[in-house]
Amino acid sequence: MRLSLNAIRKSYNKGKTIALDRFTAELTPGIYGLLGPNGAGKSTLMNIIVDNLKPDSGEILFNGIRVLKMGKDYRSRLGFMPQHQGLYDDFTGHRFLWYIAALKGMSKQKAKQEIEQLLEVVNLTDSRNKKLGSYSGGMKQRILIAQALLNDPDILILDEPTAGLDPKERIRIRNFISEIAQNKIVLLATHVVTDIEYVAKEVVLLKRGKLVLQGKPAQALEEMQDKVFEVRTAAENLAVLQREYKVSNIAGGTSELTVRIVSDRPPVGWQAETVRPNLEDVYLYYFE
Repeated sequence: MRLSLNAIRKSYNKGKTIALDRFTAELTPGIYGLLGPNGAGKSTLMNIIVDNLKPDSGEILFNGIRVLKMGKDYRSRLGFMPQHQGLYDDFTGHRFLWYIAALKGMSKQKAKQEIEQLLEVVNLTDSRNKKLGSYSGGMKQRILIAQALLNDPDILILDEPTAGLDPKERIRIRNFISEIAQNKIVLLATHVVTDIEYVAKEVVLLKRGKLVLQGKPAQALEEMQDKVFEVRTAAENLAVLQREYKVSNIAGGTSELTVRIVSDRPPVGWQAETVRPNLEDVYLYYFE
């Protein structure tokens, strides 16, 4: 199974704003972590993949066939969780999933089986008969994840799936996504870098509509070797370090601090120690 994105370009404001600039990638089963600041083009990319938007140029192929030619057959293979989706407040969680199952053309028997399973997976079985209007932000996130998974899609597009979840729920959902990704193409956009550090097959970094990095997390980290440092210094020196360098973390007490710095070269004039990079350092290096 392969999803090919070939030179996708999308602009707004009569071409004045470039959202995607000839984006090209090959996606196969596994989790792809989509990273980038607001305005990088992530939402535009996801909406083009699920056929909510048309690109200005370029094409998408699924298993070598243009998705525009596949039409409904392609869309039936998709599961999409947008970052902002309107919910019917008067619907219960259970009824909402039945409604989505009907839109996806699922049989009653298949829908019933999957809905029960997914309510358990997203920990909403006890809240199935509560109205969506009474759901907390985290509960709404979980019901949206469930609707995206209905009908066992081949391609799963998730925009900030763990936003608003507490740490226990985030781990539960992250582990579940990892389990089902063995036979699905999963594109997961997030600002929570730790959500993908250990589960992503590859990370995809977007900046102003351009692909700046695609590769295994280990590759991204390897490229950051000798670019992350820790400086131990008095608290009063923090402002100077923040002005001169990209600071990814600050730890310590009121007198001495340990300041983590991302830089192409060792900090000049400071006693610095090279440390092992993480994906947050990668993000800071490219986007701050």
